[in-house]
Amino acid sequence: MMGFNWAIIQDYLPLFIDGALMTLKCTVICVILGILWGLLLGLGRIASAPHGLPKYLLYFGVQWPVRIYVSAFRGTPLFVQIMVVYFVLMPYLVSPKDGILVTSNIISVETARIMRSQYGAFIASVVAITLNSGAYVSEIFRAGIQSIDKGQMEAARSLGMPYGKTMRKVILPQAFRRMLPPLGNNAIAILKDSSLGAAIGLADLAFAARTAGAAYASYDEPYLVISVIYWCMTFILTMIVQQMEKRLGKSDSHS
Repeated sequence: MMGFNWAIIQDYLPLFIDGALMTLKCTVICVILGILWGLLLGLGRIASAPHGLPKYLLYFGVQWPVRIYVSAFRGTPLFVQIMVVYFVLMPYLVSPKDGILVTSNIISVETARIMRSQYGAFIASVVAITLNSGAYVSEIFRAGIQSIDKGQMEAARSLGMPYGKTMRKVILPQAFRRMLPPLGNNAIAILKDSSLGAAIGLADLAFAARTAGAAYASYDEPYLVISVIYWCMTFILTMIVQQMEKRLGKSDSHS
């Protein structure tokens, strides 16, 4: 068996460090945006009215579009979604020549050129992963909110609290404690899935391993190293989620 060639790692150490930072940056942004987008979709998924025109408007105008969205993003591979965003959506929006944002004078030609050339892979990866994550997170929010006893909503509304305040002050804090484990799993999935961005040039850990491996015509060392780095990241993230669960559990026992 050949020995481990540390020279590959040493020579490309700055690239691995930059790749790790890019992976973390992409993960943090996608987790935050995915939770916000998922919350919005989750609220749309359960939006309803007892009777009249609002009932049908919410059912056909909000619930069904959200259902179709969730089904579409859960039913297609994330890799394909990244490709669609990068090769279809981004040229349509920010092409310096005829992108809709340029022709509408929302952004300048120079801004569009910079977005495409310097940040295209990052923007496409963040958008695709966020849209995909939102579909999964919306189901977590839907299940978490529906797990709270309906009496709590009715009691708060009977005290004169509006729907939004009741959801924000009463329902969501309780539901969040139950949603924390699946939200933590979703964050770990995002961290690992961000490696798919390397396919369109995102300079993350997978990109660093591919570059270093190609330079030395040896892929064993780079991919073994990034496997360990990914494992360390997911392990730390798991520990953080577990600590948050313990703290929320203690606050529950004191309440």
